[in-house]
Amino acid sequence: MKTKFLFAFVLFSTYCFSQSINDYKAVIVPLKFDFIKTDNQYRLATLTKFNLEKAGFTAFYANEELPQQYTAQRCDLLNVNVVRDNAFLITKLYVEFKDCYGKVVYTSEIGKSKTKEYEPAYKEALDGAFVSVNELNYAYNGTVNKSEVGKKQTTVQATAIAATAVTSAKAVESSVPMSTINSNTNSVDVLYAQPTETGYQLIDKTPKLVMKLMKTSQPDSFIAIKDGVQGSLINKNNQWFFEYYKDDKLVSEPISVKF
Repeated sequence: MKTKFLFAFVLFSTYCFSQSINDYKAVIVPLKFDFIKTDNQYRLATLTKFNLEKAGFTAFYANEELPQQYTAQRCDLLNVNVVRDNAFLITKLYVEFKDCYGKVVYTSEIGKSKTKEYEPAYKEALDGAFVSVNELNYAYNGTVNKSEVGKKQTTVQATAIAATAVTSAKAVESSVPMSTINSNTNSVDVLYAQPTETGYQLIDKTPKLVMKLMKTSQPDSFIAIKDGVQGSLINKNNQWFFEYYKDDKLVSEPISVKF
């Protein structure tokens, strides 16, 4: 048993630490980055996707329905993030590529601009950051075995989490008044947490952005926004719940999260 466990650990560790940018077949681009207020503000999502495709990547927006060949193995996809580095009188941006576990696979050099207006400054800085990305000479190498390991790991964990979530949800439902329980709780889909500057964003297996989380002073409680509804994500007895008010009644919706 110990030998099998050690082998599985080594195999999983190899997956986590040996991936290169060429092992991924496509990149997911969010519509909004943490330092802007609205989707595609200053055309940053558009510019990011354009620069990715110019560098040879296949790129999709987070709200796009992916072609079937890109949905079979979620861990074959990268998630891109544009990060602003705070500086005085200068705009600095860099680009991060993260795998399906939120691990940074590659970070670009910092692009800079002294332009005062936001839109041209962000464009110039982003173009500067992508200089180092272009120098990678990205070309998908067709690797599938490493991502398959990740997929199997995710499937096993997701099955266990979903089973725990359903069991915990039933236990909580028996002790909480029915008026506080959302009736649509027959199935619990696993959501995957990706770190952001203010907390996390939760995506499904598509991957599609489902919920945004903002940290509070309590590690088991987040300010949460889902489908335009703001509430709280809290942990009760090892089960996460999205709680909000609807028609003056408290709704408590079980959420299965893989952090």
